[in-house]
Amino acid sequence: MSRAQTRFVAGHARLPQGMAAQHLFESLSVTVEIDAKYAVILEASCTLATEHGRTFIRDLLRGHSLRDGAAPVVERVQRCYIGRAGLALVAALKDLHLQYERSLSEAPEPRLGSVLSQDR
Repeated sequence: MSRAQTRFVAGHARLPQGMAAQHLFESLSVTVEIDAKYAVILEASCTLATEHGRTFIRDLLRGHSLRDGAAPVVERVQRCYIGRAGLALVAALKDLHLQYERSLSEAPEPRLGSVLSQDR
């Protein structure tokens, strides 16, 4: 699938005090690449400290459609991830979904070609 057919969405949340990842980052980020047509998560990443944690979250998120709302993926993370970053992961996922929803309500920017043709 070409990059023109996908979208990149990011969500962020503050990490709890005393976490290993907090020494690297002030906040936790969750990013996803989604299919532009159906909003299905094709790839995901996050800023958890361990590769195992990042892979685990990636695998939990892949295949979920943002069109279904934040609740299904939040519930999946709450059920499967047991750790101090759990609340931050949930908050970052909710923020990610909010960013996705905002992108739907914003008017798309005009294409460069259509802008140039209007100037003629």
